[in-house]
Amino acid sequence: MLSASPGPGAVLADPAHGGHPLLTYLDAATGERAELSAAQLGGWAARTAHLLLDECRLTVGDRVAVLLPPHWQTAAVLFGAWSAGLSVAFHPAATAGLPRIGPGANGPFQVTFAALRRIDDWLEDVPPAEHRFALGLTPDAAPLAEVPDGYRDYVAAVRRHADTAPPYDAVRGGDAATVDGTTFAQWRRLAEEIAARHGFRAGDRVLVDTAHEHPVTWLLAPLVTGASIVLCANADADADALARHARREGATRVLSTTRP
Repeated sequence: MLSASPGPGAVLADPAHGGHPLLTYLDAATGERAELSAAQLGGWAARTAHLLLDECRLTVGDRVAVLLPPHWQTAAVLFGAWSAGLSVAFHPAATAGLPRIGPGANGPFQVTFAALRRIDDWLEDVPPAEHRFALGLTPDAAPLAEVPDGYRDYVAAVRRHADTAPPYDAVRGGDAATVDGTTFAQWRRLAEEIAARHGFRAGDRVLVDTAHEHPVTWLLAPLVTGASIVLCANADADADALARHARREGATRVLSTTRP
């Protein structure tokens, strides 16, 4: 369960999850599927933190733009950035329908993480960053066949780093989780409200339609209750896809509306 004071490591090390899947990603259109335990997701998050701290030479308070849809690699990037003491920004599309808590802020950003298929659409919305990483977001984390100009392949870069915990764990209640100044305590309260609204409880397996793009909904709301997550992409290709995958995955809750 996500504590108000410890950092992301407390979420990923929660003994309630044990070796069971913490985050499952599936694509209803292609049938692709990936399943990660808390330990596996924690390893990717730790590598990401080391990439940012050791290779990019970022320091606590630096700013990271995360232009990624709901995906297990997005969770790794977010937990990695937060574990490194960094503040993140999301694309405006991901914040639709959720209240703005902080005062709002623009660049500069030290690092940008961008989904390969969204780089052209979203690039104009983000100021230039010294370090830019592209993600193909394949279920098996395959390296990119072609890397866009000015970018590096996130998967190839992050795999060179250790999966041990970084030296700094930023998630304290008063720390800024996002560049608009919203604190972790504020995001936690909103995540708890969303979880309560949908009846999430410890031990639940929550299937979430990836139409929910804000991480407070698809990532934090289940985790604050001790639930695990099944992300289902492209469910709109089949009206019965969510229900079918919910049965197949043993989901106890389904979050399918586009409202947070």
